[in-house]
Amino acid sequence: MFTDPVKNLKQFGLWENMVVADLGAGTGFYTLAAAEMVPQGKVYAIEIQADFVNVIKNKIKEKGFNNVNCFLGNVEKIGGTLLGDETVDRVIASNILFQIENKDRFIEEIKRILKMTGKVLLVDWSDASSIHSNLRKIVPKEKAEEVFKARGFILEKEINVSEHHYGMIFKKGSVAP
Repeated sequence: MFTDPVKNLKQFGLWENMVVADLGAGTGFYTLAAAEMVPQGKVYAIEIQADFVNVIKNKIKEKGFNNVNCFLGNVEKIGGTLLGDETVDRVIASNILFQIENKDRFIEEIKRILKMTGKVLLVDWSDASSIHSNLRKIVPKEKAEEVFKARGFILEKEINVSEHHYGMIFKKGSVAP
């Protein structure tokens, strides 16, 4: 039912020295996979729930990763990730879009932290029938594409992530909308 972060990140194209931000990192599903793929780079795991930050920090310590920073941040606020302008090569946004109240600000924050050649991996639920019934805020793939394009992103490709998810890779557009 869940997606395979390693498979998805391989399709995303991570290199060993990249800077990656996992927004809404949860318990570190993608963070840990990314950390292995960018051993000479940096992974920022940004989460709004303190309990999840502690879980990720424990996993980082257990795995012996020294290329991961995990901290509290608000991905729906400009500057809320605490990352500098144009400092990130890749952004991971997995199973978070349906939870975001202000999608425009979320996407603007992604745009702010991404380098000009940066890309976003968006993975989100495609249906609620087989998952928790409280996930009624599912954002259809077409709507997700529309909101990213409206903020100046270009759809690079769709990827097959799982039966119950969609996956898209966007690149940062050079012209503001």
